[in-house]
Amino acid sequence: MPTSRAPRSESEGAFAPSASLDVLRARARLLRRIRAFFDSRGVLEVETPALSRRAVTDVHLESFFTRFTGPGEADGGALFLVTSPELAMKRLLAAGSGPIFQISRAFRNGERGRLHNPEFTMLEWYRPGFDAAALQDEVEALLADVAGAGPCARRSYASLFEETLELDPHRATLETIAHAVRGLAVDAPPPGGVLEGLQVLFTHAIEPTLGAVDPVIVFDYPAGQAALARLRPGDPPIAERFEVYWRGIELANGFHELGDAVEQARRFERDRQERRRLGLPVPAADERFLAALAAGLPDCSGVALGVDRLLMLCVGARSIDEVLAFPLERA
Repeated sequence: MPTSRAPRSESEGAFAPSASLDVLRARARLLRRIRAFFDSRGVLEVETPALSRRAVTDVHLESFFTRFTGPGEADGGALFLVTSPELAMKRLLAAGSGPIFQISRAFRNGERGRLHNPEFTMLEWYRPGFDAAALQDEVEALLADVAGAGPCARRSYASLFEETLELDPHRATLETIAHAVRGLAVDAPPPGGVLEGLQVLFTHAIEPTLGAVDPVIVFDYPAGQAALARLRPGDPPIAERFEVYWRGIELANGFHELGDAVEQARRFERDRQERRRLGLPVPAADERFLAALAAGLPDCSGVALGVDRLLMLCVGARSIDEVLAFPLERA
């Protein structure tokens, strides 16, 4: 199904879509089924801006920049294309929206490859009153409904490392992790820190093996990989975060959402300090989002899912270009 029809002429090839019309029809069906799934559960569809006055502080993401010139801002105002609708959607939650979902365009500079296009489609939803386990159940139900997936296996982050590498990721030293990285048959530089090394190990030794038939949900990540997730106290503390993998592809990333404005401000500042150390742009923290947390974010869990990757899995595509009408080179 994913293979595009060959153009009849060179001129036709210059404008033709990368995806076949059959795949584009499959995309439309998938979007209809996603909307029907949430409508049947009383989850409100919302829209938030693609342009934001604040860039993301996450060290691993780079925002696209543009400038508005017009009434009230003759000298120009900086704007950024959002890497995710997350912060704006949480402002709606703090305003009392109740459960919400959005199918949106997201933009990430510097990302291009078999599974990446700088502009892509993201499904994101939030469930007040759900913990991470309850939201995992709903992710499983969605994948069964829209993609025919079977039951999802649940595996803790630690169990995968212990089984595959005989290593406790929550307590291992940098020396132990660096030794494990050297044991991989991959071209990877020595890790500069524990979290960097764990990511190399997970990406190369664990991720490709996940979800060969049905999806796998990986949960309980190290505290240093919490991002916007809550931490569960303990020794060591654990991030209430989960990710979904299917046929070796990272499909979704979910959190029991952090609602503490003071802690969130600290995490933003840590990101900013790390960006400064790495010589990256250092954006200001999103003060409107922090104000929403201070006003009161309901206890909730949320998850972001890559729609293009899900479509790839549904139609058997090997590259994201096979499911996009016009990827970067044809845009």
